[in-house]
Amino acid sequence: MSTIGLTVLGILALSLAAGVWVAMTLLLVGVSALEIFRTLPVPRILAQSLFNNGTAPELLALPLFILMAEILFRTRMSEQLLRGFSPWTWWLPGRLLHVNVLASAVFAAVCGSSAATTATIGRITFAELDRRGYDRGAAIGSLAGAGTLGLLIPPSTVMIIYGVLSDTSILKLFIGGIVPGVMLAALLMGVIVIWALLRPGIVPANEVAPGWAERLRALPELLPPLVLIASIMGSMYLGIATPTEAAAVGVFAALALSAWYRSLSFSSLSTALMAAVRTSSMIGLIALAAAFVSVAMGYLGLPRWVAGNVAAWGLSKYELIAVLVLLYLLLGCFLEGLAIIVLTLPVVLPLVQAAGFDKLWFGIFLIIMIETAQISPPVGFNLFVLNGLTREPIGRIAVAAIPSLLALLTMAVLITAFPGLATWLPGTIGG
Repeated sequence: MSTIGLTVLGILALSLAAGVWVAMTLLLVGVSALEIFRTLPVPRILAQSLFNNGTAPELLALPLFILMAEILFRTRMSEQLLRGFSPWTWWLPGRLLHVNVLASAVFAAVCGSSAATTATIGRITFAELDRRGYDRGAAIGSLAGAGTLGLLIPPSTVMIIYGVLSDTSILKLFIGGIVPGVMLAALLMGVIVIWALLRPGIVPANEVAPGWAERLRALPELLPPLVLIASIMGSMYLGIATPTEAAAVGVFAALALSAWYRSLSFSSLSTALMAAVRTSSMIGLIALAAAFVSVAMGYLGLPRWVAGNVAAWGLSKYELIAVLVLLYLLLGCFLEGLAIIVLTLPVVLPLVQAAGFDKLWFGIFLIIMIETAQISPPVGFNLFVLNGLTREPIGRIAVAAIPSLLALLTMAVLITAFPGLATWLPGTIGG
């Protein structure tokens, strides 16, 4: 069995090092391993796996949520979030730096993508913070952590992929991400508070405090995105709509908001549609390839072999989680978040379930670790997004993101110590 494991890892490493697409790498790993080590009708197994998973109704929500995000990406929502939150954060240590977190949390709830959240909010808030004289490192660091909320706060494209691959209710994953998402946003704001108290110079000293009249005038700016969030999440939580139906409602609502913001045109809609097709095709192909690899690993018996070896170590359930944290931090130095999920899930999920952890809980925990990978050097994807936005060196961005990285690890510890943070709210709904 060790020969099988080494062969699989060798094919995987060589393919990724050669620059082969992740989806094609996964298919190559699965097909090659089955052809070498098993006498099976591999083409039939591949076709059946691709068809069964490609026609899964849960997967239909993915392109709809992506299209909704692409439409909203082309509106003025980020500007309105900045105007709406700015007067209300002045009293907090760190002042407008908190807008990065609050605006990202709201946009994440209608977007589902970490990179899109970072890029959309960052291109507006960073320029404004820089213009007002805020410390660039603090602005970058707060935005780095805030952008990761796009993965945890539902609807999340990564949650959909995890749900399909692990046969977990996507609705319960969405609901399960709410409490940890709000807590993570609070932790990130706490980091800003501590940062500002330790280094008062990160905020300009000559800012004028807004009055109550200005604060009240800013509230209508927050109304459209909050109504959109309530319509999507409320319809799912109350059982009125499935995730796919809620995604369809979200697309129509995004079109209405785009028309309201006067950013809806044939050109912008065409661009959004093509971008959604490209993203959905890429993520969908990876998901289908990962599902096939899971089937192939089952035929090869690799998960059982790994589980047996790990069990021989005599690790407690929490020691296992500590090992997984180190594993995901290491992988985050070399791989993108979605690739980490699809590459490790077939082996790791059986280990976690054997240790007594709920797969719904593990989905939320895994997403927190993927968020950590998004801002881990040297290939944290959000670091490169921020590099494009700010033109600062990757090294400086990575250093500025360290406090946010610590907040994410703190959230991982909290959710491990108190698993009900992820499982209590989903337990209040049926299904």
